[in-house]
Amino acid sequence: MQQKFRYLIVIMLFSLGVISCHDDLDQSPIDPDSFTEEDVFSNATEAQGALAKLYASLALTGQQGPAGQADIADIDEGFSQYSRMLFNLNELTTDHAVVGWGDAGLPDLHGLYWSGSNDFTEAMYYRLAQEVSFCNSFIDNAAILSDTEVEAYIAEARFLRAFAYFNLMDLYGNVPLVTAVTTELPKQATRTQIFNFIESELLDIQDKLKPSGSNEYGRVDKVAAWALLSKLYLNAEVYTGTPRYADAVTFSNNVMSSSYSINTNDANGNGTAYDELFLADNDVNGAQNEFIFTLNFDGLRSQTYGGSTFLVHAAIGGSMDATEFGVNGGWGGLRTTKSLVNKFDVDVTALNNNLGTVSDWGLVGDATTNGWDGPDMEMYETASNTYAIYANLNAGEMKFRFDEDWGNNYGDDNTDGSLEAGGANIPIATAGTYYITLDFTDPDPDKYIYTINPFVGDSRGMFYKDGQTLEIEEIPSFENGYAVTKFKNIDSDGNQGSDAAGDFVDTDLALIRMAEIYLNYAEATLRGGGGDLNLAVTKINELRERAFGNTSGNITSGELTLDFVLDERSRELYWEGQRRTDLIRYNYFTSDTYLWPFKGDSKDGVSVEDYRNIFPLPNNIITTNPNLTQNPGY
Repeated sequence: MQQKFRYLIVIMLFSLGVISCHDDLDQSPIDPDSFTEEDVFSNATEAQGALAKLYASLALTGQQGPAGQADIADIDEGFSQYSRMLFNLNELTTDHAVVGWGDAGLPDLHGLYWSGSNDFTEAMYYRLAQEVSFCNSFIDNAAILSDTEVEAYIAEARFLRAFAYFNLMDLYGNVPLVTAVTTELPKQATRTQIFNFIESELLDIQDKLKPSGSNEYGRVDKVAAWALLSKLYLNAEVYTGTPRYADAVTFSNNVMSSSYSINTNDANGNGTAYDELFLADNDVNGAQNEFIFTLNFDGLRSQTYGGSTFLVHAAIGGSMDATEFGVNGGWGGLRTTKSLVNKFDVDVTALNNNLGTVSDWGLVGDATTNGWDGPDMEMYETASNTYAIYANLNAGEMKFRFDEDWGNNYGDDNTDGSLEAGGANIPIATAGTYYITLDFTDPDPDKYIYTINPFVGDSRGMFYKDGQTLEIEEIPSFENGYAVTKFKNIDSDGNQGSDAAGDFVDTDLALIRMAEIYLNYAEATLRGGGGDLNLAVTKINELRERAFGNTSGNITSGELTLDFVLDERSRELYWEGQRRTDLIRYNYFTSDTYLWPFKGDSKDGVSVEDYRNIFPLPNNIITTNPNLTQNPGY
């Protein structure tokens, strides 16, 4: 099933380009291999192929692939793919990413100083407008078929149109609302009108879409409608001025009660199930159970310079080995800022506070904070005669000591994990964070034991640091800033994706997944949506247990604050096209309340004017359509 729809997408790249050329549709084709709308909508089977084109328009960029017969003119075809544009507009404009390339208009995005003629803001508008046009054409033409299955196809098309309008509303504000194929110049709608349209469409189609988990992989079902409503209501106050957090809670609950679930299958056995979400076999390795709406990619059959191919190649540079990521080389562009990296810092104090009460046992030595002279790093009593501590240690040596008394200390003569009174210093080979235990439960002093294990912490922080600096002095230099290693063209068995040349990537991209809905529920609850706070904490801890591999990162209800949720969204969803929208909802995107490197084109970050919360409409459509007014500030 997974492959069937992938193949349909590829087929329709070549057969349905005519859909966008409505002026020619009354003519019979000379080319016997061409299709008219009459051919395409002759029966349900052909209509399914046309539906595949609607999905393909978000994943790919033209009728040939990876380049040739582009959908959008006047911009490099590789730049024009939807998820690549989403990254540029929703991640590159934030603390999550910088890019070293100097293409006209690209540096403007991270600096937040784009103009009304920016190529990238224009390309995204045209991509989404094209999707609306394709959907309108499909809905109009498929309506003539009297078929129950086609009715479900129409519901999917209406979802995709609503999704396109959600993006248009979020990115551009007041845009034309067009729901049928027409030659008339469209009129501008308000953001509230667009919001109401999206809401009404999703509510109407929820029961027309297939039940939870019953559609082909890569196609939406009724849960996708609920999930998009969850996103819509969470941002309602931004879009309309009226909060709808109770509705966000309701539809998040609907999603959480569905057949979808967060992935807990550690298919590659590396201690976490998070990275499986971004591997080349994420359509079968367990991650697919978390994916509510995805863009499907295949390195052989759906080639593009956007999508996951962009996210893998563009993030490789410096001393990185591209083969470890399943590709043949890096493009040396994308990195992240310290603002994201620092969100993964281990809070040793918080971890230790959850262990128990402070004891008289402690660590001493040049591997510890205070050296051999102390004071000792105090351990915590976790049970009777059992002690533990999370400790940041230096390379060096240490011992266990009671009440800072050298008359009662323990070391390890044989470095075998067994303790001896006054024994040899215990070596710490590498600086880092460690989880250390001390066990005196056996009454035999010869059986006193200890453990010292590196503490991995939050596995979601996937950064390449060798030869990279945390501080960014010059954006064009790839070695400035940590590289992100989140997306790979490697499957769970360590094998490269299907393209043996290593050019194109198999990894699918989740546009909506269950983890986001958990976070939506928690935030909407905190904002007064009437949800269950304990349930919100439970759902956040499910994400953190997956990230940490245990309960060490779990939080209490007192620690669940709005700012914590925002940071958790950053840790869970970075580089997935969410960040700008999140920062705007918190009033952090343009203000000086939250700054990051090179915000406002300043090394340390400065505020920018609020009109930057939305992008400009393309200047040329303002010129050609007198019904449209440019967004303020542009």
